Amino acid sequence: MDGFGVGVDLGTSNTVAVLRWPDGRTRPLLHDGAPIMPSGVFLDEAGRLHVGRDAQRMAQLDPARFEPNPKRRVDEAAVLLGDREVPVADLFAALLGAVGRAAVEAVGFLPPAVLTYPAAWGPVRREILTRAAARAGWPPVRLVPEPVAATRYFTGVLRRPVPVGSSIAVFDFGGGTLDVAVVRNDGTGFTVLGSGGIEDLGGLDIDAALVDHLGATLRGSVAWAALTRPGTATDRRNRRVFWDDVRGAKEMLSRATAAPVAVPGVEDAVHLTREELERVAGPLLRRAVYETAGVISRCGLRPDHLAGLFLVGGSSRLPLAARMLHAELGVAPTVLEQPELPVAEGALAEPPPPAPVAVPAAPVAAPAAPVAAPASSQETIALPPPPVAAPASSPPARPWHRRRLVWVAAAVVVALVATLALVLVSRDPSPVRFADLAVVGQPFAVTGDGYVSEQFTAVVGDRAYAGYVTNKELRLTALDTGTAKPVWKDRVVGSGDNWVGLVATPDAVVATVDRYGSGDRSRTAYVVDPADGRVRWSKPLDTYDELFYFDRIVVLASRRDHAVRGFDLASGASKWSHDYPRNEYGSQNAVVFDVPTDADVSGPARLDGAPAAPDRGDDHRLLMVSDDKSLQVYDVRTGKRTGKRGGVGASGDTYLAHAGQLYVATGAQPYGIVAYDLDKLDKPQIIYTAPDGNRRLQRMSACGEGRLCVLDTAGSADKTAEVAAIDVAAGRQVWRRAAPGATGLTPVGDRILVTGAGSLFLGRDGKPVLKPEDRRGTALRVNSASLLVLSGAPSTSLADIGLVGVDATDGGRTPLGTLSKAHGKSCSWNEYAIVCATDKAFTIWRFAGS
Repeated sequence: MDGFGVGVDLGTSNTVAVLRWPDGRTRPLLHDGAPIMPSGVFLDEAGRLHVGRDAQRMAQLDPARFEPNPKRRVDEAAVLLGDREVPVADLFAALLGAVGRAAVEAVGFLPPAVLTYPAAWGPVRREILTRAAARAGWPPVRLVPEPVAATRYFTGVLRRPVPVGSSIAVFDFGGGTLDVAVVRNDGTGFTVLGSGGIEDLGGLDIDAALVDHLGATLRGSVAWAALTRPGTATDRRNRRVFWDDVRGAKEMLSRATAAPVAVPGVEDAVHLTREELERVAGPLLRRAVYETAGVISRCGLRPDHLAGLFLVGGSSRLPLAARMLHAELGVAPTVLEQPELPVAEGALAEPPPPAPVAVPAAPVAAPAAPVAAPASSQETIALPPPPVAAPASSPPARPWHRRRLVWVAAAVVVALVATLALVLVSRDPSPVRFADLAVVGQPFAVTGDGYVSEQFTAVVGDRAYAGYVTNKELRLTALDTGTAKPVWKDRVVGSGDNWVGLVATPDAVVATVDRYGSGDRSRTAYVVDPADGRVRWSKPLDTYDELFYFDRIVVLASRRDHAVRGFDLASGASKWSHDYPRNEYGSQNAVVFDVPTDADVSGPARLDGAPAAPDRGDDHRLLMVSDDKSLQVYDVRTGKRTGKRGGVGASGDTYLAHAGQLYVATGAQPYGIVAYDLDKLDKPQIIYTAPDGNRRLQRMSACGEGRLCVLDTAGSADKTAEVAAIDVAAGRQVWRRAAPGATGLTPVGDRILVTGAGSLFLGRDGKPVLKPEDRRGTALRVNSASLLVLSGAPSTSLADIGLVGVDATDGGRTPLGTLSKAHGKSCSWNEYAIVCATDKAFTIWRFAGS
């Protein structure tokens, strides 16, 4: 009897339970003959709760008494159903009660249960789940994080290896939400390194987009009005049948190129094609891919260091999801025929925590509670210890070295994040003289009537580049930012499945595209002549190859070829090549990065904080740290090595070049930072050791003369993020400030812009500079003395975007006006104008006076 067990995955849209028999066999519990039970709950007039398909049927009569997604209401005390408030725990209990009854029918009693929960749920939410299980009549249940359960299935059922120290990413794409997590094998078990997701993105959102797509041909008809605004029970039934048909067509298009959709009230069925599905679902899935890449990066990992990418949840069955993830991350995903089951079944494979054997030692066990308290208190941001305490004396330095050597010897592979190297600007330029927004000239309209799937912009100097994709072709136009007149227009760059974007330098414009199903070399870079729009040359790339731009030179760091190569930007001719060194085990990997100049970091930045026009100065050094722990310094003009030093860095370390120094931050905990003089490459100087052993470094950046800023978290939780400024010469922390939700750092003169959840702009003293009304927006660097602030987060949807100009020295603000009907994520700018994609057009606004 002890061998029986049931694993339960209570999802946002659907609930799944798997029963384990004493001989190890497993099978899903069936509800109405199906292994998947909708998670909806309905309250009838007699006060009884109904769940699953029964609840969906009854909701047709009175939708106000139906809650389709109780999991989304977990933070509310109660939910109003009809005329009665029902505690959220009771909604969960109704679902778990149905699972319990199915288990009793299968084996004759209620077996021990393991419930899963999202990795981001804290103790309060987990307590609601535990309380619901008790109300449903279950004996005490065990809780397991969903990504850990999925990982147990990946390793135990699929027999896929995850070596000690390695990690996998779990992409849980359900009907209502997307959850992404990175799980590491710690040797004693699996630990969630970090998690994220998108609460409003799931299979239902793809269904809604398809319905809206079909509505384009049906709007205005009586049938469509009844489907969109049902007024009778028949209308509501027809609406449900129509949505079910759309969902069925979506699933059929995984196997066929076209699928019919019956529309109630319309005689002939309409047809959906696979091309239409991918065009409609593509932008939504791109959000999912970007979020996945972001979670992996925030965990200090690169995708090519993962032991696997596991797709679970019913919506991950969509083939386009796996293709786009493979193309963007370079990792072949694992997806199953029934991706709804692994979390519930994997929960049964997670061993229970060790039993507390030391019961007789009650007097000794009592002090354990105070010891445990600080660990939980570290999840909230506390005041740091006095800044001199950790780095001021020599003893902390030696333990850090010992910990680092132990970490290296143990080969705990955390991955490596190559942070863009930054150099501090020595003096601030003058603040921009902001003026009311004014449209420059006439918007440049897209040619033709075809469907425009993507729009991109890039600005360098007085030249704006506008690119749009139609029928998979990227067409590029050059505009004068002062007049909005085309310099040249509608040059066809190339064709491909997923255009990634544009990078503009004074010497070239580079466009990259993913090609689904083309093997490892799944990306192509096209180099365009800025003078006439002609494609000079193109080159196939791996997904995670990197390009570094210099004066008339581009350097390719190739993951597949284990080499760096210099090419002439004008002709594409190879100028030089260097293989990555091998370590003693034959491994041949490296992290490669450049040394940005003062001009790079004092001019306009992109949305991600990177220089808008790379290499606006003359530092031609390229740095490489390889698996043999050696640092190589190359002059990209000649390809000659100008410096070398051994014993630098390791896997999991973070690197930053700044003001003639190379900073290396260890991946150990507590992390420490050492500095190398790039000219001498002599003995490193220890400049910092994190004051809290639980802090994990996420980013480094220059932030003023002699200053280094760090963004770190307790574990990998964004809500625990803090920013600290370090005095490099003194080796001490100057200030530390809480920055919940922060994910990025952008230098602005001797100040630092913290991005992630809104914008936190900190002065040299660590105090906020932005006015409160601007902190909720998205701040962008114009130069070292000026910012633009967008109202809200930029998106790919058309929206009216408020714009404010900010003096970075004191936070003085100038409301500028509104970017009307603009795609915020497409915008680029120089020091006086901003260009954005609008509806089938590109518009330039001037925001600064002469």
